[in-house]
Amino acid sequence: MLAVNKYSQEYIDECRSKVSLQLSTYKNLVTTARNQISKDEKSLNPAIESFEPVFFNNMVLVLDAFFVHRIGAIEGKDGNPLNEMRVLCNSIMNNRNIMLVDDTIKLKPDKLLLKYKVGDEIKSTEAQFLQL
Repeated sequence: MLAVNKYSQEYIDECRSKVSLQLSTYKNLVTTARNQISKDEKSLNPAIESFEPVFFNNMVLVLDAFFVHRIGAIEGKDGNPLNEMRVLCNSIMNNRNIMLVDDTIKLKPDKLLLKYKVGDEIKSTEAQFLQL
């Protein structure tokens, strides 16, 4: 696919639908697991807690992949949410989930949606993902 400067509403709706399906599947899985906690509380709680950041870090990558061909000039480099997504994805994929610095983007930690600073471990939660 060539560089894209505009996405159709149909494509955006399709992406939302795919993300919604994954979110509802996650919620169903967690709800089912939590209903089993009374039977085996010690093993399920840590399993649920350790699954959430792995799942939502991957969802960050999925969300970005839907729009990976966006034109950089339109995205800008002023520390906006798209820039944040780019740095998050690079950090997850290439820096073992540790937030890295990107000298080409002017990220300001206090203006970021997820508030990660350089060196922080990225452990995305459901609530953080929904902000993106």
